[in-house]
Amino acid sequence: MKQANMLCRKGRTITVGGPACDIEGFTSTAVQAAVDRLRRSGDGGTIRLDQGVFRMTGPIRLYSGMTLQGEGAGTVLRKTWGVKTRFTRDADYGELQAEVADASLFEPGMGLQLYDDSQKWGWDESTAVITRIEGNVLHFDRHLERDYHADDGGTVTNACSIIEAVDVRYVRICDLVVDGAASDNHPIGGCRGGGIYLYKAGECRIDHVEVRDFNGDGISWQITEDITVRSSTVTGCTGSGLHPGAGSVRSLVTDCVLEGNRLAGLFICWRVQHGEFSRNRICGNGSFGISIGHKDSYNRFDDNLISDNGASGVFFREEKPGNGSIGNRWTRNIIAGNGSEATPGYGVYVNGASADNAFVGNDIENAAAGRQRTAVWLAESVRGFTFA
Repeated sequence: MKQANMLCRKGRTITVGGPACDIEGFTSTAVQAAVDRLRRSGDGGTIRLDQGVFRMTGPIRLYSGMTLQGEGAGTVLRKTWGVKTRFTRDADYGELQAEVADASLFEPGMGLQLYDDSQKWGWDESTAVITRIEGNVLHFDRHLERDYHADDGGTVTNACSIIEAVDVRYVRICDLVVDGAASDNHPIGGCRGGGIYLYKAGECRIDHVEVRDFNGDGISWQITEDITVRSSTVTGCTGSGLHPGAGSVRSLVTDCVLEGNRLAGLFICWRVQHGEFSRNRICGNGSFGISIGHKDSYNRFDDNLISDNGASGVFFREEKPGNGSIGNRWTRNIIAGNGSEATPGYGVYVNGASADNAFVGNDIENAAAGRQRTAVWLAESVRGFTFA
């Protein structure tokens, strides 16, 4: 109820887009100017985007109490082409600058990703926005997360989230399309970015949004509570469709379509607990429909269609004893047609350490000659899985 009350507050509305709008322009710079104007007022409010294609060079950064709302399928936030260079001096933890081989590829306001060959995935990347450029030195607005070495493949790209909300509450994103233009862009890992990325956020909602063709995870939320993703579509991303993780609790994902992503449709990362995932279509993803593992416990999965994924419909990752996925309940899901002709698939594949998952009233295909040739496979060490 608290979330509903906060999100229904109207506040001030600033429009962005065509000549009749408060701020004219179809760029990320124009949208961020509207966000910053609302932020200065201190009361939250709505940024309403016109129909049209917005050129995204950097992330739209939202703050508490804000709503970003488009006009449906006609409002498209499209990532510009990717650029990449090496940095020529080590870039150290806490720095706000990097000296690079070619700064001419970049511009102020552009999103930035920095890494080296030893630290380029998971939480090891650093992300920021460029504030100014002096010669071949890029200045940016977030301290670097690691010590990065120029002689270890130190690299800067403009891969970034298209919308992000960090350290916020009561943010809503609705009625728009995020187009990642993956073939023209460099990848970014799902712990630090996504088509839409939430970090240390609470009581936020994503409604009637399409994320497509992002070079990474479609929607990622990390260290969060009470995140809702409803009636949204994530397709064609090179990572997973949805990526809740890092201790996110009470996530609600319902009536979504997660199709044709290169990895999992729904990648449930570490310590995702007490969530509800219902009435979703999770089909045709490259690896798994749902991947679940490290301490991902006490979640519900109801009335989902999980079909035609590349390996397994539901895949429990292998974990050490004590770190498995326990106490989840799976009800009335259809799990069929997973795998391929070359690699016969599984409906539910369970590695060791997970325990005490209850499957009730599910339709799990077991076809001797089809793609999904095994309904359920359990490792010998698995205990407490029930099927009724």
